[in-house]
Amino acid sequence: MLDQRRLPIDEEYITYTDVDGVARGIKDMVIRGAPAIGVAAAYGVALAAYTARPGDDLDLVLGRSIDLLSHTRPTAVNLFWALDRMKLCFAANRHESLSHVREALLNEAKGIHLEDEQICAAIGEHGADLIPDNSTILTHCNAGALATADHGTALAVIRAAVKQGKNIQVLADETRPYLQGARLTAWELHRDDIDVTVICDGAAGHFLSRGEIDAVVVGSDRTVANGDVCNKIGTYSVGVLSHENGVPFYAAVPRSTIDLTLSSGREIPIEERPTDEVAVWGGRRTVPVGVSVRNPAFDVTPAKYVTGIITEVGVARAPYADSLSELMTDI
Repeated sequence: MLDQRRLPIDEEYITYTDVDGVARGIKDMVIRGAPAIGVAAAYGVALAAYTARPGDDLDLVLGRSIDLLSHTRPTAVNLFWALDRMKLCFAANRHESLSHVREALLNEAKGIHLEDEQICAAIGEHGADLIPDNSTILTHCNAGALATADHGTALAVIRAAVKQGKNIQVLADETRPYLQGARLTAWELHRDDIDVTVICDGAAGHFLSRGEIDAVVVGSDRTVANGDVCNKIGTYSVGVLSHENGVPFYAAVPRSTIDLTLSSGREIPIEERPTDEVAVWGGRRTVPVGVSVRNPAFDVTPAKYVTGIITEVGVARAPYADSLSELMTDI
């Protein structure tokens, strides 16, 4: 895994040799982003089979591994979608030899990986048509290649618009407290020679109110049946401000991130991260000792603030209860 905690200063890879390492990599945010988490978890299950010894009870080994991975990041639904795929694959091959099970699980993980690449490319194509030429796009967090198997979701839209020949400028919210926008989105877009400028999270309203932003495109870790979009903390504020200033707000979402089992965003479990991510900066404490810190990793943007949800098969619009259900009919 490319250690995203060290970007943009260092490009360092960590190799994990067992499922416990993969779980740590996900939990500690060496790898992050809902689709990337799902792909990594699938490979983690396959790795558990490859490190199992002949004679081990694979039901126990893989059951423990799937349970371990499922407790790493509770909000990202792709994690559970990928683990369910791996469970079904094992169930279909559990009576075969160990070598056969290993190969089947690895092929399934590779399939999930390849599908995500293709899905992200398709999201980009559908979303690019919504982006006008000579426009400035606001992003929040990192929904790029680092968060997926390739291309990204929100950044796939931007990349596809640029590929169409459109002149695009990007404003990237820094995204406190983990700085995914400043560290990761800016790193990706700069490497692609796409015009990107980092702004403080609190500056988004300023630029929206001055008419300097033409559209907002974000990703999502879970989008539910009524169209509520759960994304990195701070996205809700951007959604409200976009609505207030008449700026379209789009969520770029693979269908594996859509959870029709939940009727509204209030049902989504919101992960709370370690307090030191807020209280400590550069190895020094910036919050007085004894002062409490809350660090929710995500928030929910209600559907009424969402202009459209861009998927690999098309763009859903309100009423989302109907349009999302229709987009999910073949899954």
